[in-house]
Order: sequence, then structure tokens, then C-alpha cells
Amino acid sequence: MIVASTTDFREAARRKLPRFLFDYIDGGAYAERTLGRNVSDLADLSLRQRVLRDVSRVSTKTTLFGVEQSLPVALAPVGLTGMYARRGEVQAARAAAAKGVPFCLSTVSVCDVDEVSKASAAPIWFQLYVLRDRGFMRDLLVRAREASATALVFTVDMPVPGARYRDAHSGMSGPNAAARRMLQALGRPTWAWEVGLMGRPHTLGNVAPVLGENSGLEDFMGWLGANFDPAITWKDLDWIRDLWKGPLIIKGVLDPEDAKAAADIGADGIVVSNHGGRQLDGVLSSARALPAIADAVGDRLTVLADGGVRSGLDVVRMLALGAKGVLLGRAFVYALAARGGPGVTQLLDLIETEMRVAMALTGVNSVSQIDRSILA
Repeated sequence: MIVASTTDFREAARRKLPRFLFDYIDGGAYAERTLGRNVSDLADLSLRQRVLRDVSRVSTKTTLFGVEQSLPVALAPVGLTGMYARRGEVQAARAAAAKGVPFCLSTVSVCDVDEVSKASAAPIWFQLYVLRDRGFMRDLLVRAREASATALVFTVDMPVPGARYRDAHSGMSGPNAAARRMLQALGRPTWAWEVGLMGRPHTLGNVAPVLGENSGLEDFMGWLGANFDPAITWKDLDWIRDLWKGPLIIKGVLDPEDAKAAADIGADGIVVSNHGGRQLDGVLSSARALPAIADAVGDRLTVLADGGVRSGLDVVRMLALGAKGVLLGRAFVYALAARGGPGVTQLLDLIETEMRVAMALTGVNSVSQIDRSILA
């Protein structure tokens, strides 16, 4: 099929993936209202089209945490990315490095931080969850530092996993899940060969020391529920700030007061995020939450955002609302599932092209010029 947008990549991924994997990346919590609003609230933002502004030299370059990059985007941490393409985290990291943007590796990735760091031509970011086992968290931080990860993205909006109905229906969890997944894989022979057989091992590399080398999806789902720590508070982050000397980014902030707390503990950045609508359904979309947070702390730390971003036009909208950078989650995984690393490269090229068009037609030449003045 012809692929010209993220929507096309999503359809190509749906055709290629077993249902349990497509629904896992595509779905959200409860009735998926917040998931839908992430997309619709962003798309509903109207822009001011300006003319005769000399936009002959449009640049999408920016600097995040002291590093210049070609686009104000990063590839977000997404669990199980290595199940969507053969050694998927490695392919995505290479594509990001070639484009000059950061790749953030999830704690619950298939490929571990050492494999991805060695395979990538550029430093990566590393994402860490709030876990009960502080010793294991410390070990992961040491491994990330030794792998030359340059920034730590600490995800705080998952003290307990959200209720995701699609997973029970699809076979990711629920009765007879393993048998259902096997039947679905047999119905997707291209995926079964490229990823199911040739993409092994499918263990969760970063957590294999605690799950075991032969762990499977049941172990992963059980580990998620048993190991996230609902007792953590802001004061518990002091030891992470002490252990991690590079940029510390707090991911999962939706309230200005929490954004201020992140600034107070010395975080270098935050990600305005509702976990892609996968945690508490009914909360604000990222687009709705972002302006007040940017106003509250935008002069104290770097404000990033994710949620509902499906195009370069959406990136420009997020920047206009106050973000300095945008994380791409589902969009890049759709592309990876559809076409592997080349698909991620194609997606990033599309994002750049769409950004350039949006910037030219709103009369701005640089990322620094994008602000609320371009919103109608």
C-alpha cells in the first residue's frame, strides 16, 4: 500500500501485526476517551495563516538539554518495541540517530540498554519506572550510565497499571492468552517469520535479571502489576537526582502544581503526558493541559509533551502551546511495525516536511519563533 501519513502507517501496521500486538499499541484505558481527545483536541487547534513573510529559509533545528538536533522531537519510550519489528529498539535507535534526534529506550524493552547503545551511532535516553526494588533501579541506572545514556526519563504516572480492556479481548492478557496469541501469529506469517522466529530472543532485556532469561509475556504482565510502587512521593526522587548526574526528565505531568514540584526537586525537564491515554481515562488531553503548565514552569525547566501527535503539523501545534520538544510514541511504532527502521526514517522525514510546510504557512522561520501568536 502507498504510505503518505501516520494514518497510512497505522493501517499498514494493523494488517501486518497479530491483533494482540496491534491492540496493545493502539489502545488506551477504560472507554479510551482521553486517548481520543489527545488526537482531537490537538487537531482542533486552528492556526493563523500568514502571507508575504519571507519564509525562504525555514529551519527545524533546535537544542534540547545542550544538544543540537535536527527536529524538536524524540522517539518516546515504548514497551515491547522489539515485538513490532526484528530487534525493533535497535532499528528505531539507528533511524533516530541517522536523523539527528534522540531515541528513548523503555525499561521494558526487548533489547536491553547495552545492545541498543552499542548498535546506535549516537547516545540514547533511558526511561525508568517507579519500582519497588530500589536496588534493581540503582542497577539499571548504573547500566544506563555505563551505556552512555545522556538523559534519564523518569516515568511517574504509573503507580498502578491502568485498566486496558482491549488487552483482555485481544489475548495480551486474560483466559487462554498464550493460545490465542499463537493462533493470531499464525494468521500473520510475515510477522511470524520476521519477528516471531528471526527476532528472538523476546525476553525483556533490561529486566531479565529479575524475570529470568526464559520469561514470556505472562511474566511481563504479572511483573508490571507486582512491581510498580504506589507509595513513592516527591521526596523519594532525591536519591535518583543524587545518582543521576545528567539531565533528569520527569514524564507524566498533567497538573501545574506537579510541574512546580518537579522544578523544585531540580528536574531539568518534564513531559506533559497522560501516558497516551493508557492510564486514567477522563483526564485532560496533553494539548489541554500543556499551556497552563508551560506558563507555570517554562522558565524553570524544559517542557516537553506527548499525546495525540500524528504529524509535523501536530508538532508545530504542541510547540505553539508551549512545549520545547515533542515525543513521538504510537506514530513511530506504527512505522516500525509497517516497515522496520526504514519506516521510522520515512516517518521522521514526513514529520520534517510537514513541519516546514506548517511553519512557512504560519510565517515563521525557526522553531524559536513558534509560539501562541500562530494560533487563531
